[in-house]
Amino acid sequence: MSFLTHLECSVCRAAHAPAQVQSFCRSCGKTLLARYDLEAARKAHPRGFPESGPPSLWKYAPLLPILQPENIVSLGELITPRIPCQRTGSRLGLPHLWVKDEGLLPTGSFKARGLAMAVSKAQELGIRTVCIPSAGNAAGALSAYAARAGMQAHIYLPEDTPPVNVKECLAYGAEVHLVQGNISDAARRMNQERKDHPEWFDVSTLKEPYRLEGKKTMGYELAEQFDFRLPDVILYPTGGGTGLIGMWKAFDEMEKLGWIGPRRPRMISVQAAGCAPIVRAFREARRDSLFWENAQTVASGLRVPKAFADHLILDALYDSRGTAVAVRDEEALAAVREIAAREGLFLCPEGGAAFAALPVLLDEKAISPEDSILVFNTAAGIKYPDLIS
Repeated sequence: MSFLTHLECSVCRAAHAPAQVQSFCRSCGKTLLARYDLEAARKAHPRGFPESGPPSLWKYAPLLPILQPENIVSLGELITPRIPCQRTGSRLGLPHLWVKDEGLLPTGSFKARGLAMAVSKAQELGIRTVCIPSAGNAAGALSAYAARAGMQAHIYLPEDTPPVNVKECLAYGAEVHLVQGNISDAARRMNQERKDHPEWFDVSTLKEPYRLEGKKTMGYELAEQFDFRLPDVILYPTGGGTGLIGMWKAFDEMEKLGWIGPRRPRMISVQAAGCAPIVRAFREARRDSLFWENAQTVASGLRVPKAFADHLILDALYDSRGTAVAVRDEEALAAVREIAAREGLFLCPEGGAAFAALPVLLDEKAISPEDSILVFNTAAGIKYPDLIS
């Protein structure tokens, strides 16, 4: 059973009913967060979830928003591994370095977590047509889960999206619309065309409340993998930032459940030098970011000129005493090649950017050799063949 009780606005705290179709707050337009009866969940699960549960993100079903199990739309979302990076750690003087490899999820990226949850909840609410603007991997994931659920998906992509992402959407039967510009331009086109199609439900990043719930399972998984002693530092490649926000939410829930204490990892947002709105906002001590003009990076997942819930990303950085750092594309791609040769792990460019940030963070003394450090690789590198020569 799910302990879901209501949806709450992240800013004005207005409550919304989860039994109705919801997008963002009807009072102030900000992101909605799913809330649970954590006291009841604590009594039911005082020591975490049983090992006998399914070896997938659905083992956390009591703290996920799907009320009826028959509405779950799944492609086999496994628990992704925490893998030590000993050779890389030795070279950098970081003996406690791990990567969490999300490229092993369905459709080859961490987007499967959020879109599995969003499509499952859409099915529960009777939605039959979904739409999304995407830089690539979210489009593939939505297309796959919509096909699994028998829904129609409308996908809006920048015209320079990697061909493999376009082809996978088409293979899943989605309607693909290529748009000149970046993901913001794709979103603008989608919203224009939605005016003539009120039945289309928008599953854009944090413009509906349930993708976040899928992404928060990263936090639950890594807590279990660290025996409920969270790492000192988490490096997260940040575009829309749903995973970072979701993990921060998961940590708060786990503390209220009595599974962890108040100590938190330092959350580090990694962006591309050609599109770094969160880094700029953090360095300027802002509460939200400014639109990044002329965004350019080969890491398509990082080419997000302004995240919808940027205030929640920045809150997590400030509250955790974390930081934000940008790296150049050539540094990210060099890290992809290095980690492949040293560790046998083929990272995506976004994951490469996170590894490329490590020397910068050492120089800035934002991390130290004593720290336990977890780096997220958000997709399988094999999806980016044209970038690796």
